[in-house]
Amino acid sequence: MKYCFGVDIGGTTVKLGLFEETGEILDKWEIKTHTEEEGKAILPDIAQTILAKLEEKQIHKEDVLGAGVGVPAPVTEDGIVNGSANLGWNYKEVKKEMEELTGLRAEINNDANVAALGEMWKGGGAGQKNMIMVTLGTGVGGGVIIAGRVVTGAHGAGGEIGHICVNYDETEVCGCGKRGCLEQYTSATGIVRLAKRKLENETRDTMLVRDTVTAKDVFDAVKAGDLVAAEVAEEFGIYLGRALANLAAVTDPAVFVIGGGVSKAGEVLIPYIEKPYMESALFANKEVKFTLATLGNDAGICGAAKLVL
Repeated sequence: MKYCFGVDIGGTTVKLGLFEETGEILDKWEIKTHTEEEGKAILPDIAQTILAKLEEKQIHKEDVLGAGVGVPAPVTEDGIVNGSANLGWNYKEVKKEMEELTGLRAEINNDANVAALGEMWKGGGAGQKNMIMVTLGTGVGGGVIIAGRVVTGAHGAGGEIGHICVNYDETEVCGCGKRGCLEQYTSATGIVRLAKRKLENETRDTMLVRDTVTAKDVFDAVKAGDLVAAEVAEEFGIYLGRALANLAAVTDPAVFVIGGGVSKAGEVLIPYIEKPYMESALFANKEVKFTLATLGNDAGICGAAKLVL
């Protein structure tokens, strides 16, 4: 039997999984992400816990195909990260360092791309080879897969769909320094911005409270029939649906997988995205399915393992 590891590095915790080559998860666990001192301990900590797991399970290194790693930053094809604010890294040769520290082959990619690969393999995009995953969380991430391969790009920044400009008239600045990014309207924080703007001059009865509103509140209120919340959801959907229609004109996916914390609202999201998408998409791109991600926190480790397999 052969094995591999899937590693998903986050700003707070590192999630790890030990897999059989068949894809079965044998074990999964977490360690703390030590970001202090420019994150110098992160890779040594990962290597240490991987080697300890091999000893615990009495697995020989020659039976391990490698370790796949998802990183919250653009990653070049040769496994180099040119800076990760979440981890405190500047320039880092992640692939080279991981291989030196573990003695195992390492494959490195961006965390959103890796999550998309996981969903294609075992989740909402299972059975498809052409898909786009959209992660709606604190920010908006994405992973584009064409013919079964993640689109990384020349500089490791492929799939950064959260920073497509969807509103050239926006005055507020996005975290990336630009204005009018998709992330400013369709992330959890973006949905809150839409809601607060709407509630400034709203006179109708609504369940939403401007000072405390969350993205979850918006979709809970939608489910309860709140018309004001429904209009916020419609605005969210217009931004996202139209952006995805533009992406489809380039990539022609079979499925859009919607993940991230916002996706926990459930199926109520899909019609708000699908309607403006269908109104904007090319005829050839309308044969597409919208689905929710199903792997949750396991998407990253599954996709990282798939990098190796």
